[in-house]
Amino acid sequence: MFKVGDKVVYPMHGAGIIEAIEEREVLGQKKKYYIMRFPLGDMKVMLPLESEQVVGLREVVDEEGVEQVIKILKEKKATGSTGTNWNHRYRANLEKLRSGNIYQIAEVVSILARREHDKGLSTGERKMLENARQILISELALARNYEKKQVETMLEKLLA
Repeated sequence: MFKVGDKVVYPMHGAGIIEAIEEREVLGQKKKYYIMRFPLGDMKVMLPLESEQVVGLREVVDEEGVEQVIKILKEKKATGSTGTNWNHRYRANLEKLRSGNIYQIAEVVSILARREHDKGLSTGERKMLENARQILISELALARNYEKKQVETMLEKLLA
């Protein structure tokens, strides 16, 4: 169980901070909820405590994890979903995003950014790249206590 002030990642939404744990009545049922704030986008989310495992809520990666992400992003040879069939690539990358695993999200960003540079992306893949970038930026910003702009600059340099 997480506590107030913990930095957590909600897969497909990004990283946020647990601001409160409150009991609320929703649809006639009283449950305890995490009240999370996502600094990027300034969004708040309520998540039932009992759903924490189901949705894959996890702690923000530590400094060692950040270094591993940087290593993945520095890789010039993209691994994984690089086939020519956009539909297969899209599904494989979407599965990686849904996992909530920061290393898989970094792979998606790396693969799609390099493909965009080399061959261009379909509209769907361009949206996926932007979503994956925002999820990655939100976690790296919280992990290192950086501003969004600092992480964006770091990403640009790593993917150049």
